[in-house]
Amino acid sequence: MTANALHDLWFGFGVAFQGSNLMWSFFGVLMGNLIGVLPGMGALSAISILLPLTYAMHPVPAILMLAGIFYGSQYGGAIGAILLNLPSHPPHAVTCLDGYPMTRAGKGGTALGITMICSFFAASVGIIVMIFASPLLTEISFKFGPTEIFSIMLLGLLAGSTMSRGSPLKGVAMTLFGLICGVVGTDVNSGTFRLAMDIPDLSDGLELVAIAMGLFGVADFLLNVNRMTVVTSKTKLRIRDMRPTWAELKTAFWPMVRGTGVGTLFGAMPGTGPTITTFVAYALERKISKTPEKFGTGMIAGVAGPEASAHSKTQVDFIPTMSLGIPGDAVMALILGALMIQGIAPGPQLISDHPDIFWGLIASFWIGNLLLIVLNVPLIGVWVKLLQVPYRYLFPSAMFFIVVGVFSTQNSLFQIWEVLAFGVIGALLMWLEFSVAPILLGFVLGPMVEENFRRSLLLSRGDMMVFVNRPISCAFMVLSALLLIGVTYSALRARSGGNNRIQVPETDLAVNE
Repeated sequence: MTANALHDLWFGFGVAFQGSNLMWSFFGVLMGNLIGVLPGMGALSAISILLPLTYAMHPVPAILMLAGIFYGSQYGGAIGAILLNLPSHPPHAVTCLDGYPMTRAGKGGTALGITMICSFFAASVGIIVMIFASPLLTEISFKFGPTEIFSIMLLGLLAGSTMSRGSPLKGVAMTLFGLICGVVGTDVNSGTFRLAMDIPDLSDGLELVAIAMGLFGVADFLLNVNRMTVVTSKTKLRIRDMRPTWAELKTAFWPMVRGTGVGTLFGAMPGTGPTITTFVAYALERKISKTPEKFGTGMIAGVAGPEASAHSKTQVDFIPTMSLGIPGDAVMALILGALMIQGIAPGPQLISDHPDIFWGLIASFWIGNLLLIVLNVPLIGVWVKLLQVPYRYLFPSAMFFIVVGVFSTQNSLFQIWEVLAFGVIGALLMWLEFSVAPILLGFVLGPMVEENFRRSLLLSRGDMMVFVNRPISCAFMVLSALLLIGVTYSALRARSGGNNRIQVPETDLAVNE
């Protein structure tokens, strides 16, 4: 690690340890952990509900809080998956395969202890990668003009739409829908209304908060509103049960290292969600195992690999989001939107223009992950009890906070109608097996893509060849083309029955009935 990086990291710890910043980081980790445990809720729901808080906050504590929610929910989701076979959100579905059998065999505490160790190790590696990558990104930041920014954002849009869950064609359709939502309102160049349907409240466009809360909060509740099942569990854990033996740690070590590598690789690739990362890590462990037939019966490698990949990806995801302005998934798109709300433009110059945000965020990762360990060791029993809260109490409470949060942004009832409309649209799309995450990706990146596309054509006097004449832009255009070719090939191969997929038991992400 260079002297400059150490100096910057020391500066970041000074920012993160400021009273208000530390308080909001702790609040984010606590809320993320809590909501990550609850069935049917995850980081998206938590960030959507708490996003209005950031309107009146300084940018640094606002981003630290949202980041804490993000990686706090990752560990919280593993608790329900391991103890009750309830993955609160899709990335932890694969953890159920071996985590829950370990619980049934009386090793639930061991699985949670290994998850805790893997999460801290993988997060630390991801943080170190960020520290080493940031100076390089700072050096190349001035080589990015509007042409390069358009090309890399186009790649991010394509990656986010084609690598989402489900059909790539559906993903592209949802991204296009998000792009259309992003251009609603007044055109900044001509001043004319676009797709506003002569509604004055739409003159400033659709609200990010309303779309996020509708698609990821209200929609999920509408799909689960008739759920009456109450989760019950006789699981009892003591702190000493969470201490793995040396033999168990030795068994988990290399899967943890390999999972961390997988998560780091996918985290640096824009548009790859956390779900595909955990399944790739699980498939890798199963492939190289000497006893692959035992996976699904309580293998430690089946827990350590996917959980390490999820946590390393969570940290490395911030590299393309903060440094290049390309979110890796829907949560990152929401955090990107929060930066833009604060008047901060994500991109290669963010590190030099806002070092307090970037380096304070990196330092807060280590602090937040230590807080997770402190929180979860004594509170595991509390989290298990929270899993048993009847859904009929969670639903109206969350809806109340959503309505209050949206109304507080602009004191407008029209925003509440926006939330309701996107909630119904989101529920319908999810019922039809469309992934709604690309909508948010298209909405956030759409205006930036359009702006840089227009700038590029103005500077080149309308010459479209400018996107292939400049080396960096050409490279990203080629990658975009290769991505489309690869997805098309995979789709054709899947249609002919040539691909092999991991068979995963059908699991209700809210509850096993």
